[in-house]
Amino acid sequence: MFELKQFNLPKNFRGRSAIVVQLWRVIYVVFFRNSPQFLYGWRRFILRLFGANIGKKVIIRPSVEITYPWKVVIGDYSWIGDNVVLYSLGKITIGSNTVVSQKSYLCTGSHDFNSVAFDIFEKPIVIGNSCWIATDVFVAPGVQIVDEVIVGARSSVFKSIVAKGIYKGNPVAKKEV
Repeated sequence: MFELKQFNLPKNFRGRSAIVVQLWRVIYVVFFRNSPQFLYGWRRFILRLFGANIGKKVIIRPSVEITYPWKVVIGDYSWIGDNVVLYSLGKITIGSNTVVSQKSYLCTGSHDFNSVAFDIFEKPIVIGNSCWIATDVFVAPGVQIVDEVIVGARSSVFKSIVAKGIYKGNPVAKKEV
């Protein structure tokens, strides 16, 4: 089925040199992940140093895992909760006044299972303003979520959400209110 010896990472896939990628990992482990809970400004500063576009008063917990910060944009006053994973192989854009709750996973990359070489790909994720991505939600590559959407706990979002409202389930469906 797969011939993984044929796998090649696309040129410039990470968006920075291997040295910068490794430097980020060291800084993340030593200074970001181990920072005290209340040092939100410190974590914003570190992310901005590595090219992230982070808005005013953004709250990012120290347990958040970010693959490539230079591919992350977060609007003003948004919150990123404990143990959230921003798997930013592709760009992740999160609007203003948006909450991504604990243990949620925003996944911009995967592999082509039809490819013998198991080719890797990335597709951006965009989450609008005034959204709430509740606890333990999975958001798949290429998904866009418009403003004023709530996604219920433990839901999976595989297709874009194009109308404001409340969604839940696996896969998500609009909840009638």
